[in-house]
Amino acid sequence: MEDNHLTNIEFSSLDLPAPVLRGITEAGYTHCTPIQAKSLPLLLKGQDITGQAQTGTGKTAAFLIAMFQRMLMSSTQSAQQPRQPRGLIIAPTRELAVQIHNDAITLGKYTGFNIDLIYGGTGYEAQREIFKRDVDILIGTPGRMLDFYRQQLFNLKSIEALVLDEADRMFDLGFIKDIRYLLRRVPKPENRLTMLFSATLSYRVTELSYEHMNLPQMVRIETDRVTANKVQQAVYYASNEEKIPLLIGLLKHIDPQRTIIFSNTKHVANRVCAYLQANGFSADILSGDVPQTKRLSLLKKFQNGELAILVATDVAARGLHIPDVSHVINFDLPHDSEDYVHRIGRTARAGASGDAISFACEEYAFSLPDIESFLGHKIPLAQITPDLLAEPKVPASIPRTKAAASRHSKGAGRDRKHRAGPRSQRRR
Repeated sequence: MEDNHLTNIEFSSLDLPAPVLRGITEAGYTHCTPIQAKSLPLLLKGQDITGQAQTGTGKTAAFLIAMFQRMLMSSTQSAQQPRQPRGLIIAPTRELAVQIHNDAITLGKYTGFNIDLIYGGTGYEAQREIFKRDVDILIGTPGRMLDFYRQQLFNLKSIEALVLDEADRMFDLGFIKDIRYLLRRVPKPENRLTMLFSATLSYRVTELSYEHMNLPQMVRIETDRVTANKVQQAVYYASNEEKIPLLIGLLKHIDPQRTIIFSNTKHVANRVCAYLQANGFSADILSGDVPQTKRLSLLKKFQNGELAILVATDVAARGLHIPDVSHVINFDLPHDSEDYVHRIGRTARAGASGDAISFACEEYAFSLPDIESFLGHKIPLAQITPDLLAEPKVPASIPRTKAAASRHSKGAGRDRKHRAGPRSQRRR
């Protein structure tokens, strides 16, 4: 993909209804991104597509614009029945569903559509109440959507436009049975516009698209890199006992303003967050068991700059569009190569630049060859120097026995100059 994240195709040159174009203009969009430039001409003609592009490249706006156009131009617009939404968007996570809803409200401001949101974890009764009025576009997660459908709060007989976002994540999270159940209850593929967008399109996702879509056309944004070009990647070979001192030392050097740190488990995330807070950093944790109200509050504080560091498990790896994330740090390398791409995709979004730093420790270094094979290139090796290994203050919640290794990390760092060369050679 070009270094410039925008093309020379203007939204005003597309055959868009006036209400849609007005919403796009007020949102500050003038030119299409590559995925929008390739997908919208097809979608506006009624062609189903499966779209693949890196995260943060405008997929959400593409399918929202196409859905608005389809529904505004439909001859059945005035014949909508109560409790029969005409547009359906299914997302794998609550955070992604909320983000899509926010974008839909912004871009669809002048369409006159009632756009509503349902998701699990909170607001059960309040979400039931939305079906007492007409819902034109329903956005939600599979579990809550299926729950309300089975209660006959709405039906799917009038769906004209359908979106499956991050379909590969649907498989990963075990939602695919729910998805297939819902897809079997919407109108036939030839009677609706169906869009499937994802950062990765595995064989099982492609199979799903051909099963439930009308001759979908594949739209890919080809690039010689799986990750965005403006992500500066680096990997540190750190022993387990060096990871906390190295993290503290790096953060002191980069002065984080908006940084996401990923761990593989909630236990490690809690430990990392405790160390950060004990050492004077503004940090909090986002994991799967954090109540939804608190999750949304944390994300708002992070987006507003009130919180500098978000420590997260993979619940935050996809679907969050948070502008100006400067650094992503993989405290633990992920087991899955695609998860690495989605994690570091939280930075360098929409043409911006960012840094992705990873720790290849004794426990997770084995994942690195597969990640590099998936990327198609080596991740640059960074050297751990003594000045990067801080002597962290130990949180009161961490037993002294667990913190013992950290107290001796300075000595380990002094030997780093003798070990960096051989370790690098072993890697090559």
